[in-house]
Amino acid sequence: MRAHLQRLYDACGYLAGLFMIAILVLILAQIGSGVFGYVFRAGDEFAGYSMAACFFLALAHTFGKGEHIRVSLFLERLERAGGPARRLMEIWCLGAGSFLAGYFAYYSTKMCWTSWVLKDVSQGLIPVPLWFPQLGMAIGTTVFFIAVFEQFLSVVAGGPLPKIETRE
Repeated sequence: MRAHLQRLYDACGYLAGLFMIAILVLILAQIGSGVFGYVFRAGDEFAGYSMAACFFLALAHTFGKGEHIRVSLFLERLERAGGPARRLMEIWCLGAGSFLAGYFAYYSTKMCWTSWVLKDVSQGLIPVPLWFPQLGMAIGTTVFFIAVFEQFLSVVAGGPLPKIETRE
């Protein structure tokens, strides 16, 4: 199961990379269009949508690789002290993180669904159905919730604790 989830996290990471490339292409198109006397006005709007999709789709991949910024000073001291204190703190943190990620995933998915039902469109130069750019956020937050909850279940079941990067 974990291998399948890792492939899902990696797929979201690759999608985030594609959206980052889309940002580059859109900005270059905006800059290049000025050379030819054409103004590509909607480029900012689509680059913003791509940036949001890139950010949210990368969450689970980054979490799965242990690359999220963590405040680990306290956890480091608990690990050095030994005993179950570090595991209990990780369980508490991952439980709270799972709750918050689930809450965020639920409401971002609900927002995307509401935009779909209401046929809501953007206010920009090109009327884009809002569910489309919101879909990256909904998928990204849902997959992030799955990643955090999977880590929570693993630690509760006695699996390995997340690695702490120490600076000595």
